[in-house]
Amino acid sequence: MSRRVEDVLEEARTRIGRVRPPNLEQIIAAGGLVVDIRPEVQRHDEGALPGAVVIERNVLEWRLDPRGEYRIPEVRDHDQQVVVVCSAGYASSLAAASLADLGFTRAADLDGGYLAWRAWSGSGAIHSGAGR
Repeated sequence: MSRRVEDVLEEARTRIGRVRPPNLEQIIAAGGLVVDIRPEVQRHDEGALPGAVVIERNVLEWRLDPRGEYRIPEVRDHDQQVVVVCSAGYASSLAAASLADLGFTRAADLDGGYLAWRAWSGSGAIHSGAGR
């Protein structure tokens, strides 16, 4: 049985949380992890997301698996909140669902992606904290 990508996206979003831009700072302050999966060219063209760890999509699961050999040190366990960010909030939903498949109980994505955050923040103004 084949499915349309819209169906896959809709199903993915039933298994993850969706976070609004104003909530990112609170999530980071509480020990959550915000992961920017945009390719380098998009980050260059659109701008950086303060407080986010940059992990391109092709290695996401390997860098975030708490039991994996290639994980980043910021990952604690499967109960840590992880918010995935892409440009517009579509690829990040699929990526967050993949993290849910790995056992992350609080996998989420940024509703509207980086572009929504930039619009909310006033064209990318940094509110607090340093970018990674």
